[in-house]
Amino acid sequence: MVRRGLLAGVVVGGLVAGGSLLTVPAGAEPALVPLSPSLGEQLVGVGSGQVLVMVHGATLADAQRAVAVTGMQRVTTFRKIGVVVARGSKQQVQAARAQPGVRYLEGDEPLVAHAGGSTVATRSTSLVATRGLEARQSLVGADGAALDGTGVSIAVIDSGIDPTHPAFAGGKVVRSLKSVCVDESTTDTNCIMDVPNGVDTDTLSLGGHGSHVSSIAAGRSVTLSDGSTVSGAAPGAKIVSLSTGAAVVILSADAALEWVLEHHAAPCGPAVPAAQCPPIKVVNNSYGPQGGGTFDANSATVKLQRQLVREGVVMVWAAGNDGGDGSKSLTNPSAQDPTGGVISVASYNDQGSGTRSGPVSSFSSRGARTDPATWPDISAPGQNIVGACRAYLPICSTGLKPQNGPGILDVGSYNTLSGTSMAAPQIAGIVALLFQADPAATPAEIENVLKSTAFRYSDGAPYQRVAGYWTSFDKGTGLVDTVAAATALGAHSR
Repeated sequence: MVRRGLLAGVVVGGLVAGGSLLTVPAGAEPALVPLSPSLGEQLVGVGSGQVLVMVHGATLADAQRAVAVTGMQRVTTFRKIGVVVARGSKQQVQAARAQPGVRYLEGDEPLVAHAGGSTVATRSTSLVATRGLEARQSLVGADGAALDGTGVSIAVIDSGIDPTHPAFAGGKVVRSLKSVCVDESTTDTNCIMDVPNGVDTDTLSLGGHGSHVSSIAAGRSVTLSDGSTVSGAAPGAKIVSLSTGAAVVILSADAALEWVLEHHAAPCGPAVPAAQCPPIKVVNNSYGPQGGGTFDANSATVKLQRQLVREGVVMVWAAGNDGGDGSKSLTNPSAQDPTGGVISVASYNDQGSGTRSGPVSSFSSRGARTDPATWPDISAPGQNIVGACRAYLPICSTGLKPQNGPGILDVGSYNTLSGTSMAAPQIAGIVALLFQADPAATPAEIENVLKSTAFRYSDGAPYQRVAGYWTSFDKGTGLVDTVAAATALGAHSR
């Protein structure tokens, strides 16, 4: 999502589309809608090939009409935000720019997972640093039960999940899905397909990343072979896994967001009771473009997440792993959305001890010190995090600290990784706890209570008063404080 300004483009005479010549009245030129920079760059080099394009309409009917008239091949539809995804030639894409009701054309591009290997920690202390373990041991939610995320499903958009892993035993994964949007061999125009809940979807180029992230958010409490205990932030929550499929690209991630938008109220269908398959209340997104980029309010990602927030779902984003010094923004563009309930997470280093006075991670992406809109919202432990990760998988093999799980066959089934990819699911799990504390809370209220109760650790840039919060360009409002946030929302001692 690197934005370099809109490309004007040129159309002269008529435009070939779907085998027909689209003529322009004499003396008049069609008004051309803007292209996203990524699409403009793709059109320069596409030649006679085809590109994937997201056609944004004033209404869904406008987008559908533009795709049909220009002869492009529809891939899928984002119904609630008026976007049709299609494949087309350069000429067809240019023709769509002049169609009535079309507002924006957006291209596809690769994203990266915000994680890397670690060689330090062999035990998990992050729940001490966040005070998440303390909250679970001492507080109860509105349901009178221990605060563990019960009653909430967390959607994890990532490389997939291994439901056979001990972290997810006992029906933890209530639904598993996979994007096939970029698979040109598929004839199914529904980009998201169901996968049986017992099938491992986390085996491709980023294999292991999704399982590690999911276990940080909501993995079961498990005792490893060395006697240490590993647990997700919300071990009582359920997981809806959405694998991005063969590649992490904007289209596959957006298709997953669209699925959540259509199904968050009843992710397993209306016939399955909420006690078995709770509504999705938070989405974890541990991916983004390398090097950050400029926030684009016209993008499908932003339109989808704003609609999700309107419907009561919190969006959590990894801030990015590009470090920086504040001279320019390197944070995840979608995470910069100022909408209340969209949360950007920086990585904190608890130094393997659970300390709350550690440093912000050097790799954690900084915003531009002169532009608070680009700053992270909050910090959570993301350095040296132990989670579900089988040692033979590509991402997991970078950890170099494999540990054995509880069973005799669970050899090397846990590993240590670092990144804002690991920090974001800490917050996603804590959001599940907060919804258990107050099921009627809005996404904006959840973000506000997290930021207003955060612990202002002293490392890094000084805090400044911005829009009602003390915050900073490197670590946001500080380290999350689960006990303080949950108590502010009504959780009380047992």
